[in-house]
Amino acid sequence: MEKIKKIDIHAHATAFPQYFPPCRDNTRFVSAEEVIEFYDKLDIEKGVLLPISSPEAQVTPMTSEACKYLSDKHSDRFYWFCNIDPRAQGNDPSTDLVTLLAAYKEMGAKGVGEITSQVYFDDPRLDNLFSACEELDMPVIIHIAPQMGGCYGLIDEIGLPGLERALKKHPKLKLLGHSQPFWAEMSSDLTEDMRNDFPTTKIKEGRIIELMREYPNLYGDMSAHSGANALMRDPEYAVKFIEEFSDRLMYGCDICATINDHMFGFNDFLNKMRSEGMISEENH
Repeated sequence: MEKIKKIDIHAHATAFPQYFPPCRDNTRFVSAEEVIEFYDKLDIEKGVLLPISSPEAQVTPMTSEACKYLSDKHSDRFYWFCNIDPRAQGNDPSTDLVTLLAAYKEMGAKGVGEITSQVYFDDPRLDNLFSACEELDMPVIIHIAPQMGGCYGLIDEIGLPGLERALKKHPKLKLLGHSQPFWAEMSSDLTEDMRNDFPTTKIKEGRIIELMREYPNLYGDMSAHSGANALMRDPEYAVKFIEEFSDRLMYGCDICATINDHMFGFNDFLNKMRSEGMISEENH
């Protein structure tokens, strides 16, 4: 079977695994070295390390500085993004985030994210962050949530009206969508109780397709089971989707612990599609 060489747009790692407290399932976040072990099995040449700055997503923050450190330590295997919680530095929408982001960009940060803060898309503090990223031409990875509380991520309603307003207001800002509530919108038969799940029905073109057609600044982060499921739930439609948006779909893993195995099925799925000629060299 022909194997596809890849770059992982969505990587996390702790710089200090020996100090990381155990998670609920008695595991801990992976180290950079453990991520690289996965990469060697998955034919991944490089990954993009993403900090986690909001307390909703991670009790122990993963800082921009740690990602920079790990990227420098393993420069042959990692790039890095920086991250800023939109509520940072005074919790005020007039906070100067351009200066801070510019400093990270000067240090080598390729973008911003993953944004996991529990704020609404219309929050002026988030708009301030988006404006700064747009000004500096830094792409942003966003995790979308279905409601306030009980989860993490930017809050939006079914149909993603908040995301659309952000895309429209910031036409030069590249937004990379991610999470179950984002990828569940692949199909128009979505219901409220399916938003934070992994739908299995055949695709009836939904909001993601509509938004990507209308807004060239919307990209897809295919990481985690949510991104993989968006393609694997309907392989026939996956071919059409990849062909139409190949220049805006980013492969990703979102490996968090050594027990993770969701990446392998998706890897086999993509390799099979390539070997059988369902996707070409130009669109993978």
